[in-house]
Amino acid sequence: MIDVITAGHISLDILPDIPAESAGSDSFLAPGRLVEVDALTFAAGGSVSNTGVALHVLGTTVRLAARVGNDRLGALTREVLAAHNAALPNCISVVEGEHSSYTIVLNPPGIDRTFLHCPGANHTFGPEDVAPTLLAQARILHFGYPPLMRRMYADGGETLAELLARARQAGATTSLDLAMPDPARPAGQADWPCILARALPLVDLFVPSAEELLYMLERATYEQITREHGPAGMIDALSPELIERLARRVLDAGARVALIKLGHRGVYLRTAEQPVLGRGAPADPDAWAQRQLWAPAYRVAVRGTVGAGDATIAGFLTALLRGQDPASAANTAAAVGACNVEQADAASGLLPWEATQRRIQNGWARLPSGMEAVTGWRQNATTGILHGPLDAPGRGRGAFRAG
Repeated sequence: MIDVITAGHISLDILPDIPAESAGSDSFLAPGRLVEVDALTFAAGGSVSNTGVALHVLGTTVRLAARVGNDRLGALTREVLAAHNAALPNCISVVEGEHSSYTIVLNPPGIDRTFLHCPGANHTFGPEDVAPTLLAQARILHFGYPPLMRRMYADGGETLAELLARARQAGATTSLDLAMPDPARPAGQADWPCILARALPLVDLFVPSAEELLYMLERATYEQITREHGPAGMIDALSPELIERLARRVLDAGARVALIKLGHRGVYLRTAEQPVLGRGAPADPDAWAQRQLWAPAYRVAVRGTVGAGDATIAGFLTALLRGQDPASAANTAAAVGACNVEQADAASGLLPWEATQRRIQNGWARLPSGMEAVTGWRQNATTGILHGPLDAPGRGRGAFRAG
C-alpha cells in the first residue's frame, strides 16, 4: 500500500544564497547593479518534490508522479530527488522533445521570495502520467499546482477533473493544492471559478493558500486589498469573515475539507458535514464533521519560505493518515510548515514525525494569529487551537480562553 502519491508540478529550483547586507540595500536588484551573492543551491522544487520529500521525511510512504524532459535539467532534478531516497524519482515520466521545468528562486532574508519560473514539461502533464497501478494502491492522491500546468486549465478544467475522477474511482482520497498564476499569462486569465466548480466535487481535501483562493474566487477583492495594503500586507488584511466566506464557497462547491494556509497567521481548517471518501479517510469521520478551527503559526527564526506551504500540506496529510483529530492535525500542519522556514531550502529544516510531535508538545511558542480577541472564537489553553463559532458543539474539550 502507498500512503500518498504526489502528482503534478515539478521543477529544478536554483537558489542563490543572498546575504542580508545585499538584500537590505535600497538598490537591491536595481537595473544595472551587480549584487554579490554566495553559493548556489540546486533543489528539486514544485508541489511534487516539496510535498513528496516532506512526506518522506515524516515517515510516510510516498510515490512521485510528474513529467520532465530528457535533458540535463531533468536528469539533475531526478538526481537531487534520489539523494533523499533512491526510489523517489522512479515514477517520474521522462519525455523526449520537451524541456524540463526550472525556477530561479530569489529568497533574500527579510523579503518575501520571488520566482522566475519556466513550466516546461509540466504543461503537457496529463492523467496518463499517473499509472493506474499506483492509484490502485494509494490511500491519497495529492495533486499540486494546476495553474502552472496548461493541460489542467486550458480546457476549462476537464483534464484536471478526469484525473481526480480516476483517483476516486480507484478508491483513493483526493487532495488538491493551487499556485498563484501570473496575471499577465493565460493561466492568470483562465476562468478559475468555473475550473474549481468542475474539480471541487471530486476533491476531499482542498489545501490552497488564502491569496491563491482569493485571486481565483474573488479577483476584484484580491485586487482591492493589493492596492490598499500591498502584496506583503495581504495576509494581515484578510478578515475572519472573508476567510470563512471563501471556505464556505469551497465546501458548497463539493470539497469535504478546506485547509487554508495563512503564512505567519497559521492555518484555518473548515470541514463539511459530508465525510471524506476513499482509503485515506479519517478513522473517526464524526470528529471531522462541521469543524471550524484556526492553528496559529509557531514562532521560528525565518531563513527562507520556499516550499513552506507544501510542507504544511505534508504535515496535514501525514496527521490525517496517522489518525490525528482535526485540532492535532492542524497543529501538525502548522508545525511542519514552521520547521520548513528555518532553513533556506524546502527540505533541510524538516524533522521526522516523532521529533515534530515532541517539539509541539514541549510548549513551542506561537505567533499571534489576529484571532485571539475576535468575538465568538475560543482558544484552547492546552492545544493552542482556536475554535470558531461554527465549530461543532461540544468539540475541543479543555480549558478555554474566550475571545
